Amino acid sequence: MVSPHAIFTDNVATHAAEAARISGRHAAVGWLRVAVFAGATGGAWWLFRNQYTAAAWALLAVAYVVFLLVMRWHSRISYRLRHQQLLGLINQEELQRLAGNINGFDSGQRYADGAHPYTADLDIFGAHSLFQLLSRTTSRLGQDRLAAWLQAPAAVPELRARQQAVAELAPDVAWRQDWQARARHFPKQADDPRPFLHWMHAPGFYAKHAWILALLPVLPPLAVAGVVLWFLGYSGWLAGAPVLAMYAVNYRFRAERDAIFERSMDMHDVLRAYRDQLISLEERDCTAPLLVELRARLLSAGQPASAYVARLARIAQNFSLRWSTLAGFFANNLLMWDFFWMWRLERWKRELGGALEPWLETVAETEALVSLAATQYAQPEWAVPEVMGAPLTFDAEALAHPLIFSAQRVANDFATAGAGRTALVTGSNMSGKTTFLRTLGINAVLALAGGPVCARQLRIGPMQLFTATRTQDNLAESTSSFYAELKRLRQLLDLTEQGQPVFFLLDEILKGTNSRDRHDGARGLIRQLHRRPASGLVSTHDLELGDLEQELPGFVRNFSFNSTVEGDDIRFDYRLTPGICREFNASKLMELMGIGTG
Repeated sequence: MVSPHAIFTDNVATHAAEAARISGRHAAVGWLRVAVFAGATGGAWWLFRNQYTAAAWALLAVAYVVFLLVMRWHSRISYRLRHQQLLGLINQEELQRLAGNINGFDSGQRYADGAHPYTADLDIFGAHSLFQLLSRTTSRLGQDRLAAWLQAPAAVPELRARQQAVAELAPDVAWRQDWQARARHFPKQADDPRPFLHWMHAPGFYAKHAWILALLPVLPPLAVAGVVLWFLGYSGWLAGAPVLAMYAVNYRFRAERDAIFERSMDMHDVLRAYRDQLISLEERDCTAPLLVELRARLLSAGQPASAYVARLARIAQNFSLRWSTLAGFFANNLLMWDFFWMWRLERWKRELGGALEPWLETVAETEALVSLAATQYAQPEWAVPEVMGAPLTFDAEALAHPLIFSAQRVANDFATAGAGRTALVTGSNMSGKTTFLRTLGINAVLALAGGPVCARQLRIGPMQLFTATRTQDNLAESTSSFYAELKRLRQLLDLTEQGQPVFFLLDEILKGTNSRDRHDGARGLIRQLHRRPASGLVSTHDLELGDLEQELPGFVRNFSFNSTVEGDDIRFDYRLTPGICREFNASKLMELMGIGTG
């Protein structure tokens, strides 16, 4: 089997060669444009000079049509060239992800939330985060959808549907990368469309100013006819009166026109990107039920959704005439250009405005699925988790952290099932306790989003994840680290009172108080959680907590990470071992750092 690394490397070379080939044609057609323009200009000048006026005008007319055709041909070649360059870039990005160079990608920092049950502790968003590893999204709604999947577990039927869709998309590298590249042609494709969507549901301009509609078929023909008659020598008032009337209307409603122009132009790139991705999904033959459903949403309005969105994009584009001050002035004061396209926009809004958001959300969901599928393809050694119906099931073999890219990454087995169970993890400093807790957590997030996991095998059931590993003080709220941790634990207990199964990962809890209070508090918390619909892991240096294994047999189990001291070296194997840790290294670490040895 050819490795993904080899596929991506080969794709980079293939797309570069194709881009070089197209570039030659692109340059040749560019020079053809110049030749058409120069030939037509020179020929017309010679004809005019020699009094062949009719022939000169005919030449210019033909040359104009030919120039437009050549320009359109050149534009299509430009698109193909850019597409190959984008495909090459996408494969280079895949190679960067495989190498662990992910910090150049969108971090999703805007989704970071310190009060969330787990995302802040597990590096779901931010620098060197899971979002950076996963996301192949190109739209703001797609980014939001992927982030939402990482922020909340899906129900079992939805998870299984996502897994089927991801399994279908994963091997289809060409379609997935073409899907990404289509949207990346447009510089502003990631702009947020929600203000535009909200505006689409607002009352229209003509709801209050219907009388302007009566002027649209009247004033422009009168003005154009008046201008023609003026050229023929008749009174200028025939053109002046309707032009002045249009100028007055344009001036009176300039603020409204400007607002609609701004909203439309902001969405021009976004709509074109959605149009191209909609076409791609509409034309795809799908077998996974979720993909079949997504595609069906786009074909239920008489015409494909892409056709309607393309029409809306063209309407938005026609406002762009205003970028040319001179052309915009004449178009608005001779043709009421803005008002005509405002009417077209509002007619589209009345007919299909309610369908636009579901269509865009369909693209967003497909983008999230493409992100999970691309990750599954790029990591063939990762497992597709088996989704179980039994809550709080977590049974993993060779589980490792997906954001550790070292070849020496250590994997561990771990299993638990049912409520009321706690795994106590003891260990020496730097032995891997916290990393192990985060390994369980981040893989649970992946699995409960519908993605693959960094493991040989994982069986997982419904659960709400909760972590407390990075509790910090808050000077702005005058909150000490100990009080912040108490608030975090209160949040955990409140979550268990809602009846949902909670899988908790607690690292060195109650570390902000003395050893006796820490021991009593931790013991009481574990007993309390034992009586609730919750299970999880607690890491600690408190060996006395290990006695709970005898107090609650079958419900509390002891595990440890250990180290060995060999001369001046401290060696870690990062292996999860049954039983309590018996060797600690704090004094040796202090000695090596020259602390407390004087």
